[in-house]
Amino acid sequence: MNSNSNQQSNQRGTAAPEKVVTKRPRGFAAMDPATQRRIASEGGRASHLSGRGHRFTSEEARAAGRKGGQASRGSTPKDNAAE
Repeated sequence: MNSNSNQQSNQRGTAAPEKVVTKRPRGFAAMDPATQRRIASEGGRASHLSGRGHRFTSEEARAAGRKGGQASRGSTPKDNAAE
């Protein structure tokens, strides 16, 4: 019923009051940086304590970088770029 009366008032030339929506930060964006850091560090600690966490060794990181570099080389053909 309310939306119907708003439509009728708009048709008569009188403007219905518009609702102004202001965006406010939610979740992590609403917290101060120290609180964000504390909560994030708890998540990292919890994963390691439960046995699901993983810390890369330098050799594992090197191998992952090598693998990613090899995979990206084939994505852009260089022969077609010159044409």
